[in-house]
Amino acid sequence: MKFLLDGMYVYFPYDFVYKEQYEYMLEIKRAYDAGAARGCGGHSVLEMPSGTGKTVSLLSLTISYMISYPDKIGKLIYCSRTVPEMEKVMEEMRGLIKYIETHLGDKMPGFLGLALSSRKNLCIHPDISGERNGSVVDASCRDKTASFVRNKNDGKSGCDYFNGFEDKGKLTPIPAGVYNLSDLREYGEKHGYCPYFLARYSISHCNVIVYSYHYLLDPKIAQMVSKELGKDSVVVFDEAHNIDNVLIESMSVNIHKRHLDRASNNITKLKAKIKEVKEKDASRLREEYQRLLEGLRQNREAQATDMAMANPVLPQDILEEAVPGNIRQAEHFVSFLDRFNEYLKLRLAVLHVVNEPPNAFLQDLSEKVHIERKPLRFVAERLQSLMMTLEMVNLEEFSPLNLVANFATLVGTYTKGFSLIIEPYDDRAPSIPDPVIHFSCMDASIAVQPVFERFQSVIITSGTLSPLDMYPKILNFQPVSMCSFDMSLPRTSLCPIIVTRASDQTTLSSRFEARDDASVIRGYGSLLVDMCNVVPDGVICFFVSYTYMESIVSTWADQGIIDQILKNKLVFIETKDALETSHALESYNKACENGRGALLLSVARGKVSEGVDFEHHLGRAVIMMGIPYVYTQSRILRARLEYLADHLGIQENDFLTFDAMRHAAQCVGRAIRSKTDYGVMCFADQRYSRQDKRTKLPQWIQKYIRPEFRSMSSDEGVGVCKKFLRDMAQPYDQAYSNNQNLLSAEQIATLQKQAQLDASDGMVAMTTDVPMNAAPNVASGSDPKRLRMGE
Repeated sequence: MKFLLDGMYVYFPYDFVYKEQYEYMLEIKRAYDAGAARGCGGHSVLEMPSGTGKTVSLLSLTISYMISYPDKIGKLIYCSRTVPEMEKVMEEMRGLIKYIETHLGDKMPGFLGLALSSRKNLCIHPDISGERNGSVVDASCRDKTASFVRNKNDGKSGCDYFNGFEDKGKLTPIPAGVYNLSDLREYGEKHGYCPYFLARYSISHCNVIVYSYHYLLDPKIAQMVSKELGKDSVVVFDEAHNIDNVLIESMSVNIHKRHLDRASNNITKLKAKIKEVKEKDASRLREEYQRLLEGLRQNREAQATDMAMANPVLPQDILEEAVPGNIRQAEHFVSFLDRFNEYLKLRLAVLHVVNEPPNAFLQDLSEKVHIERKPLRFVAERLQSLMMTLEMVNLEEFSPLNLVANFATLVGTYTKGFSLIIEPYDDRAPSIPDPVIHFSCMDASIAVQPVFERFQSVIITSGTLSPLDMYPKILNFQPVSMCSFDMSLPRTSLCPIIVTRASDQTTLSSRFEARDDASVIRGYGSLLVDMCNVVPDGVICFFVSYTYMESIVSTWADQGIIDQILKNKLVFIETKDALETSHALESYNKACENGRGALLLSVARGKVSEGVDFEHHLGRAVIMMGIPYVYTQSRILRARLEYLADHLGIQENDFLTFDAMRHAAQCVGRAIRSKTDYGVMCFADQRYSRQDKRTKLPQWIQKYIRPEFRSMSSDEGVGVCKKFLRDMAQPYDQAYSNNQNLLSAEQIATLQKQAQLDASDGMVAMTTDVPMNAAPNVASGSDPKRLRMGE
């Protein structure tokens, strides 16, 4: 359908639109309008339930906006978390573009949508593409395509596909269309071009680019891939409930003693290589020295195709500076690295925990080994330059030294928003020496601020963002709107319940002091047995941690509970090993498909909770056993909580509860993946019945938790589930139910007119109520409807 939304035509590839989709698109347009008017600052936080057509709504509005206002938005940068999610976005985009073409025909501007992923997912070289290890693929690719390899071979690389791209691919732009990863590989095979380098090259002239968060948020990757994206681009972070953790991980470094020992071996190899190069081809080192004398920007331009060991952060002022004199010479720089590495070994030789600010670390470094802060800022970039000059191909071998260099650059660049902690052992195994240096980012906004400042609009969206007001605080930005949307269902197809007691009235809780209580473990086991008896097909049960899951499953095996479950369902378990978990998921799906039924035991914050969909019969019930609080004894977490309280005014309990409830919501959200789906959401912990916990769940879940469902025994909960599932199995008039929730183009036009009349009436009332000498205080976000939506 084609309809008018706030003065702009929107092309939507379906005959009707849900009310929440219409409201969602309206908020996105307001953000884009604000960003285009200001040049920046058009940012929004939007919570849209899973299965409501969030992706197609976002793409329809954005691409329609680009067609209507080509001078306002240059590019859509769509950031997703996983390759399967990227593929779903590309398929939605493909269908949308086909629909738009039926309306515009020849008037449709040449549209190019691309997906970009790692070399491992795009390589088509016959000798490399079969390799499953991404690091090996990267190293093999550099071995064939690095600039020094081409210089020795008359400009030709060892890869015919790369040569084809260099010779013809750059001169022949990829035709308009939508290309997912398999499309890019097919195009590369057909024309003899490298799909990976073709996709990276095509970013500059495509309309929509879909890639991983890390390509934009991780400074180590963003400066190689995303540096040329224009300011008039808009950015979407989909499934962004964990965006703060992604940001913090991208700016943090952990160094163990084994890393330092391997870094010492790396340094020894570098010294030998430098000696060898000086004897055979000293001009290479002299040329590098001259480039470094002129500044890093010229040095980067000279090695534009060889960005492999990138700087963890590269402020613009560093690019304009010459590299400090004491690390320009290759021998001096390697000696500098050796001294710094030995100093870190010295700092790891501790018997007690050290927690100090970066400034104290820098002062001690200066006093003991006479290394100043300024050269540290250049170490990562200087190491990359040296590796390229020495023509080192196997960079994976030098990853320990690269880790040390990244740490040096970070600690030399940032003195605020970071914490340095040295631990002699892991608290969970205090008898085993395992010293480690944690240089941890405390402030998630450090990595994302350049994104907010650079691009005119940034949309943060997910199905589980509640409470919304936490994100502007921890990411340090001012959104033009924050909205949580409802989920219009053809029937009440989700059943959230809170089970607080076992059938013998034992209080259920995953509190640390109750985790070894045999009666609590038995109560959880009885709940699971009863649920597996009444729920058909697939059941997913989430635990708060791997340790807790292993402990409780072991006890269940001794109590005979696992044998009782096996009478009705096969049991599969998620582990920390990705391959084992993939096999478990595959077998779980087969058991559900063939009617045997299955139970999947998983962990909150694990792979299953974040990136796997259980549609329809694959997930008829999800049980969240306990509240998934993060490990609160972690010193890194304690340091972050102190930082949030001191600098952002966020109290410890507020943040911990926010973090736990978003992960709980993400887990139970696996039960509903579309409007035709149905399922049970069981929160099994007494603490969920408390208002301070329950109200932090998304509104679209809260509204279905009836008062009598807020504190149930396991018998009562199982009874409710049994009745709910029996009701859902009854036939119903889906067409009639859908008509109550869908909007046609005519109904949308009526809504638009009513909104204009309401706005006019509001302005008339305001002018009659406000004195002549007073200015009316009308903010862009003061629309009562929008305020209600954001509550």
